[in-house]
Amino acid sequence: MVRAQSGNDEHPDMIAAIVDDFPHAIREVEFATIALADGTSLGARYWLPVDAEDNPVPAILEYIPYCTRDGTAARDEAMHPYIASHGYVSIRVDLRGSGESEGLLHDEYLKQEHDDALEVIAWIAEQPWCNGRVGMFGKSWGGFNGLQVAARRPPALKAIVTVYSTDDRYADDIHHMGGCMLTENPNWAFTMFGLNARPPDPALVGDRWRDMWLARLENNRPWIIDWLRHQRRDEFWKHGSVREDYGAIECPVYAIGGWADGYTNPVPRLLANLTAPCKGLVGPWGHQYPHQALPGPKMGFMAETLRWWDHWLKDINNGIMDEPQYRVWLHDSEPLKSSYRVRAGGWASEPSWPSPNVTARVMALNGDGLGDEAGPEQALDVAAPATLGHATLIWCNSGDGSPEFPRDQRPDDAMSLCFDSQPLADDMAILGAPVAHLEIAADRPSAMVSVRLSEVFPDGTSALITYGLLNLTHRHSHEDIAPLEPGKRYGVDVTLNDAAHVFAAGNRIRLAVANGLWPIAWPSPEPVTLTLTTGASSLSLPVRSGVDADGDNLPLPPAEMSRVHPRTVLRMANPPEARIEHDVATGRVDFIHSEDSGKTRIDAHGWTFGGTTWRRYSVLPDDPTSAVVELNGREEYGREGAAMTRVEIHQTMTGDATHFQVHARLDAFENDRPVFTRSWLERIPRDGV
Repeated sequence: MVRAQSGNDEHPDMIAAIVDDFPHAIREVEFATIALADGTSLGARYWLPVDAEDNPVPAILEYIPYCTRDGTAARDEAMHPYIASHGYVSIRVDLRGSGESEGLLHDEYLKQEHDDALEVIAWIAEQPWCNGRVGMFGKSWGGFNGLQVAARRPPALKAIVTVYSTDDRYADDIHHMGGCMLTENPNWAFTMFGLNARPPDPALVGDRWRDMWLARLENNRPWIIDWLRHQRRDEFWKHGSVREDYGAIECPVYAIGGWADGYTNPVPRLLANLTAPCKGLVGPWGHQYPHQALPGPKMGFMAETLRWWDHWLKDINNGIMDEPQYRVWLHDSEPLKSSYRVRAGGWASEPSWPSPNVTARVMALNGDGLGDEAGPEQALDVAAPATLGHATLIWCNSGDGSPEFPRDQRPDDAMSLCFDSQPLADDMAILGAPVAHLEIAADRPSAMVSVRLSEVFPDGTSALITYGLLNLTHRHSHEDIAPLEPGKRYGVDVTLNDAAHVFAAGNRIRLAVANGLWPIAWPSPEPVTLTLTTGASSLSLPVRSGVDADGDNLPLPPAEMSRVHPRTVLRMANPPEARIEHDVATGRVDFIHSEDSGKTRIDAHGWTFGGTTWRRYSVLPDDPTSAVVELNGREEYGREGAAMTRVEIHQTMTGDATHFQVHARLDAFENDRPVFTRSWLERIPRDGV
């Protein structure tokens, strides 16, 4: 099916208001190259005021590997012209080895990436249209490297905006949580396995496109193989983790997160630890920029950050630094759904973080539930099946409206140790990271513990608010790990993800403790029984009180964006699919997730692209070594009537009692003719995981 489509013809819940009337006339440079000292050229696309060469302006850089020609083309067009039209040069640069940039991309956040960024920033500052002041912004990868490059202190970089990023690549990224390995680790490696096989567009790089593509294919390999060789927080992960030296960042930082996203904890950590000027904002959003993300309410990301840029790059005293340092969307209690268009709640603000308005309320884990006083000690066992966790499913919500929110927790609660409070007499708000102190033992030398905090409604519905994980071999450190002595009692603290939530009067607070959380985290190498000592264990909640100024918050700007270039849909996309299959005979549970982006042609230049991805997460209840993450993808790029390329990728990860195993395959085709194939089969020893 072929259907003409406006570039902004998305699902109505995803649309921000389109703005055509801008304060400055702008022009676009569709493709430019930035020559680096080693002879490599990076591809760039940028927008600037038409008179910028006569009246130089500051420049804003977004620096990511997602391909300006297709991967982020629509997103770039929605944001960068908007920024440029307010008196900036707004520039999108693809990393070395991605998009139309030369060279090879070997891994994420390498020193080479940062070195290149320093050269890019210096190049921008020297252009006739730039007044020498540069800002940097980005989401996820671009948020990460914004912090990392800021720590390198390039002279021209005056401020950054970091969205959905982290200060700790080991403890708070897609790889690990509490020393437990996340299944996002192989999943994200697989995503980059496909992106790294993408060809450049011949219309931009000329006849050498095929040589560039073949070089990328030859260099490509599943990054999960290298990542699995670093299961502790070693120098591999410390590189690029700015919490190693917060003081290295001297330029101002605006940190933005989303409660449905996987990267919320770093925002308050940055506020608490940076010595440079810093502001924080956390909305209800999933992993999209806030002017597009679901659940809403959305907000005008560009308009809000323009106030930041105006203050720090144009010396405009607009009062942004006089406002509260930390603003969050405070969720209200509401009925449980698999997806939300808008979350119930409202904006709340704190003058600083940590906040004097937040105090710890400690509740004892007693044999009869959560109490204000510790009861007698009692040993309780939990040995949940490896399938526990399917009510949670997703580590990071995509932000596109897919049914990815946690389901009713009662099936998992039934297999856990649960501690309920009495019905609350009044509403109770929390803001921050709950901490569970557990006095716990295990019957195996390697074990993990999961802790889930839920709100229980009068009808019994258990709604997940936040959760945390801890690999008990990491109880002292993520660097120097130690096996457990079976049967020995240990005192450990499990820090849950930050949350902002109001528990409603009449509802109960529930803390659920278990020995796994699949498919969020890879299971322990053998079945485990945990023994929790009640009376000696507790929950500390960050209770927010004494605040009466939230109603005085300045409103955030409405969601707006610039117009996206028209496209033609050659094959309609299918809605994302997520389902759980239960094999009655074996007890095996499969979580299957598929995505189909359809096939699209950008009308202005004819570049065509599209693809599908299929993921399966499978485990047997009584055999944690049966865990499988199986991933398959197919992507197409090219131009009809010319070269059309196709890449097919497969990656499977399994784990026995002693090793992880990765099997992967890459096949590439040009006009249906095979041009490249390679397979990998690797076994990597488990290291306390």
